Amino acid sequence: MSAFSLRDINKSYGGNGILKGVSFDAEAGEFIALVGPSGCGKSTLLRIVAGLDHADRGEIVIGGEDVSSRAAGDRNIAMVFQSYALYPHLTAGQNIAVPLAMRRLSTAGRLPLIGGMLSDQRKIRADIQRQVQAMATSLKIDHLLDRKPGQMSGGQRQRVALARAMVRQPSVFLMDEPLSNLDANLRVHARGEIVDLHRKAGVPTLYVTHDQSEALSMADRVAVMIGGRLLQLDSPRRIYDDPVHLEVAKFLGQPRINVLSTVVDQEGLVQAGDVRLLTHTPLKPTTPVTVAFRPEFVKLARAGDGSLPARIERLEFLGSEVVVFTRLAAMDGIVVAKIAPAEAVGLVTGQPVDLKLDPSAILVFDDKGERLFADIAMVSPKRSEALHG
Repeated sequence: MSAFSLRDINKSYGGNGILKGVSFDAEAGEFIALVGPSGCGKSTLLRIVAGLDHADRGEIVIGGEDVSSRAAGDRNIAMVFQSYALYPHLTAGQNIAVPLAMRRLSTAGRLPLIGGMLSDQRKIRADIQRQVQAMATSLKIDHLLDRKPGQMSGGQRQRVALARAMVRQPSVFLMDEPLSNLDANLRVHARGEIVDLHRKAGVPTLYVTHDQSEALSMADRVAVMIGGRLLQLDSPRRIYDDPVHLEVAKFLGQPRINVLSTVVDQEGLVQAGDVRLLTHTPLKPTTPVTVAFRPEFVKLARAGDGSLPARIERLEFLGSEVVVFTRLAAMDGIVVAKIAPAEAVGLVTGQPVDLKLDPSAILVFDDKGERLFADIAMVSPKRSEALHG
């Protein structure tokens, strides 16, 4: 039995479908990153799981129990928001203690003066303080316990928000773009911290982000959502190397994957330059298809030595790599190559080049964007046209 499950979650606003049958399972201690373009429904899904919004249809199951109808406070879920949502008038220590105080102290016990006079509540308060101190020490923010949010940096506020979520020992962690307010260098450092904290907690974590590098570097599995649908949920490597849908392939990867339209030839083959591919699903001649290949699998050769004649439009030097934008000679299409700086020596804008494709890295999709798995049928010894269609 999975530690956490979503079953056919649907949500609409004003007749517009925001979530369309989202279902998946998460195991204990698994880190799942939800990625997708703005408006795809990932934050709405997180709010529904948290109990801050309600699904029109579907079930949320935690530890084998359906919690769909429970109030947010009764689900034992901790959420870290993009804004951190810390109480500005409370110190870091008081912010961390809030979920414990709300759960364990009586209404009178939460009052500053009266609570301190009730013997049973004093013991609970002391225990809460010990838990807060232990959590702050583990996150190395014990020196911040007496500061208020306005006296802390963005990175410090983020750690306080994480400590507040962790101290309650939830069944599920939800994180809604918790690093988006940090600068680039701090974000890279914070990624490792969040992964370490997740491992210590050992509970399922759903992490919403628009940053694909965060998703690929942090998650055990990545869920790609497009238009309210979950198109693929898989390991970072498989979802990058073997996307099952064209939209998944286009969303992941920087620079973006190269996409060219073509048609099936009279022999039922898909041609990409000199490479001819036979799809596992037989296709009729003239059937429209799309071939896609990532920039790192494109090599530049002298004009006449490759399979796709092109001309360099511009070069971008990025330090450890150079991104080369080329325009195909036989059709109006741009192909991007990502090469090492040493390979770019002598290349100039306007220079004619030929592009060589790695046959094993070419992906084929049908006219609906679904993946068509294919094998290399034949590599022609002579130069062919760039692509027909």
